[in-house]
Amino acid sequence: MNHQVLTTTLFLAVVALTIGITFWASRQSSGAADYYAGGRNFSGFQNGLAIGGDYMSAASFLGISGAIALSGYDGFLYSIGFLVAWLVALLLVAEVLRNSGRYTMADQLAYRMKQRPVRTAAATSTVVVSIFYLLAQMVGAGALVSLLLGVDGQFATNVTIFGVGILMVFYVTVGGMKGTTWVQIVKAVLLMAGSALIVVLVLAQFSFNLSDLLGTAASNSGKGSAFLEPGLKYGVSTTSKIDFLSLGLALVLGTAGLPHILIRFYTTPTSRDARKSVLWAIGLIGVFYLFTLVLGFGAAALLGDSDKERVTASGGNLASPLLAETVGGGSGSTGGAILLAVIAAVAFATILAVVAGLTLTSSVSVAHDLYNSVWRKGKATEKEELKVARIAAGVIGLVAIILAIPAQKLNIAFLVALAFAIAASANLPAIVYNMFWRRFNTRGAVWSIYGGLISSVGLVIFSPIMSGKTDAATGANLSLLPASIDISWFPLENPGIVSIPLGFLLGYLGSVTSKEPAAEDRYTELEVRALTGAGAEASVQH
Repeated sequence: MNHQVLTTTLFLAVVALTIGITFWASRQSSGAADYYAGGRNFSGFQNGLAIGGDYMSAASFLGISGAIALSGYDGFLYSIGFLVAWLVALLLVAEVLRNSGRYTMADQLAYRMKQRPVRTAAATSTVVVSIFYLLAQMVGAGALVSLLLGVDGQFATNVTIFGVGILMVFYVTVGGMKGTTWVQIVKAVLLMAGSALIVVLVLAQFSFNLSDLLGTAASNSGKGSAFLEPGLKYGVSTTSKIDFLSLGLALVLGTAGLPHILIRFYTTPTSRDARKSVLWAIGLIGVFYLFTLVLGFGAAALLGDSDKERVTASGGNLASPLLAETVGGGSGSTGGAILLAVIAAVAFATILAVVAGLTLTSSVSVAHDLYNSVWRKGKATEKEELKVARIAAGVIGLVAIILAIPAQKLNIAFLVALAFAIAASANLPAIVYNMFWRRFNTRGAVWSIYGGLISSVGLVIFSPIMSGKTDAATGANLSLLPASIDISWFPLENPGIVSIPLGFLLGYLGSVTSKEPAAEDRYTELEVRALTGAGAEASVQH
């Protein structure tokens, strides 16, 4: 009981810290620029930490380490894909987006096109991608808090998910972008420090010999040398190999289309700071993904049979917290209780920071793009727009809560990969075409966004994720729908290999078949703005 009180106290202390930061930030904020973009006064280093805090989500800390613990080498491929994706973001979108937009992705897309159809499409895509990403965080929160507080049962987990939803709405409505950014900065520091501590303790068990760690992990995994080689998860069949290509494509291209990452570029004062923030983020995230390698293989090497069963039942999501408890002295020990509490509290702070960023991004898009630009035709006051943003945050939080409850059996790194596929299919083609193709027009933008969005979500609905997937060994249902329902006909679990090229193709076809005259002068203005930053904070209405 004393250990339970200790873990609960440490956990609540982290939550209290983030709430305090949010209240402090709310007193520093006034107006849309502060609420949407944090006043545009975060340095490149600060924004890099915040991006790292936003990107190193529950999928990274819990999902990837769990995937490595269960699948070895193939699980680490998630880390590689997530990291390489930042090169695409740096080279393609960071600077040009900061220079050519104001608050949202739609500002850049609608600059030289018809406002209403493009903003509607961009806002719809933003909300859908954010909700898919939110699902992963909520699932992680449910598993984490249930473990930390010692509560079992579906009802307790559902209550936890509901509580996370309430907290994330609070962060967004009270703190806005300033509060969210500072929570993300603090969380990034805590996550790196906590992960480094566990990594040192794991390596100390093997006298800092990485080869011994990997060898022990392979022998204790029950899979032998195959655990350290490609193909354990994605080399079983031709379909699984194609699925891996689809996953890799989604991961590498998805970051440059994630709305909650794109909106972070608007918080810096200059495009140079935007570039710096990406470079800082790459360094931070790169080190962290090396940590996940030790965490994942450490869990495979050190966890006992009962803990491994719990990891498997959670889809891998409990690997890091249970590893922390083990290296701290094991279940029932004071050291194990302290480390479990610290790591679980840090992971929970991770979840809170990410869900706040996602909810903020969605609510800003609804208020700025849909309410003001589409419904009110740019005539809404700043006060009205902020009120709608706060209401939208509550609605989006409720939707995420409802959808997260049936998704708890899925690995959260995998759920995030779906969000990446949707972002790469719907958002990236429109952004790239808009910045680098003079002929691109309104129809092309609408076709690419809706085409990529509908195809990616549609293929997920008819994939093994939704129905028809069972565990080969136990026969347990691994899909979201009940085992009695099977509507799957698309064989791949990630739709990226089909939906991403389709998004680009539809953007091209929509543009070349449209009779809308190319807005040459608007493209030239956008190009100058993207390269120089001239007028970056001016209104994009026309």
